[in-house]
Amino acid sequence: MHTADGERPPTTLQHVAALARVSPKTASRALNGERYVAPETAARVLEAARSVGYRVNAVARDLRLGAAPPLVGFVSADLANPFYSRLAAGVERELRPAGLLLVTVSSDEDPDAERTAVASLLDRGVRALVVASTSADQEHLEAARRPGTPLVMVDRAGAVPGADTVVLDNAAGAREVTAHLLARGAGGDGRRPHLAVVSDLRRLETGRARMEGVARALEEAGLPPLAAAQVREAHDAASAERAVAELLAADPHPTGVLAMNNLLATGAVRALARAGALGACAVAGFDDVDLAGLVGLATVSYDAEEMGREVGRLVLARVRGDEGPARHVVVPTRLVVPPEEDGADGGADDRTDRGADDRAPGHDRVTSLTSPTPRA
Repeated sequence: MHTADGERPPTTLQHVAALARVSPKTASRALNGERYVAPETAARVLEAARSVGYRVNAVARDLRLGAAPPLVGFVSADLANPFYSRLAAGVERELRPAGLLLVTVSSDEDPDAERTAVASLLDRGVRALVVASTSADQEHLEAARRPGTPLVMVDRAGAVPGADTVVLDNAAGAREVTAHLLARGAGGDGRRPHLAVVSDLRRLETGRARMEGVARALEEAGLPPLAAAQVREAHDAASAERAVAELLAADPHPTGVLAMNNLLATGAVRALARAGALGACAVAGFDDVDLAGLVGLATVSYDAEEMGREVGRLVLARVRGDEGPARHVVVPTRLVVPPEEDGADGGADDRTDRGADDRAPGHDRVTSLTSPTPRA
């Protein structure tokens, strides 16, 4: 049977029951694995359902039984950024063995889209929320917490009371990579550093923390702060490429470029390559840039998937009833430099993973069992 437009109508429980020669109630019991259905009857119903492609509506079943669906919502800031896909993979690998599914949506760094996504996920009865928030006003997240929905803030801690947080040590990573660039000649003439920074949206917490790390490295090197003309704001590879092209056309042009995330680093490398300046201008990125090994790019690295696993572990603890104080987890970073740069700034031996020996075993994660201090 087909509709007027040629489409086959959806198969219903009544269709399955008629095909199996049972009542709809018996068919429902058989499909949901309930007791009091004879084995041969259950087999007949399951075969009928299989033959017509019928699937049980798990959400409707859970609502009917008063159970929360096995869903965890993740509001990503930007699905185009590989960081978030790696993060989501880590969360999923923790949730899947527990029978929980991760539902991922993206806000595209739009606060209104974030609020809509959070409301939609809550309407669908998710058991917990994971949010990389792009919104300065987080009342919608505070409201989500009030009925007891577990909330894990990832990448950007925010200031939601009772929410767990998992963030990178952004300031430390930016400080280390800036010091590396300065040591490679991006320190200028001592009066003004010839360093340029391509920053993510400065309204974002991560961008502010990374700029704080840059400022600290300059101060420690005895250099003045960056001038406004030395900082460009961008959010994707294309805008970063344009920003670096403008910087390279200036006089004096920078002798070092720091791109504050992986997409921005990709754009920066493209601009430097077009200008023939890849060898003449030191460049570094943040977030495990995929091009790093190909173009000799120093980068701030960390394990995004393990970061996601940490998020998943916090979610599981909360949905299983953990009502302890909010946890604040800081994931460490490390500077990875290409072999040709290693030793140029006083580094030792041929290893490219800086800082690996500075971390004692078992101290890759710093956790504070208190609510996070509100960020500005």
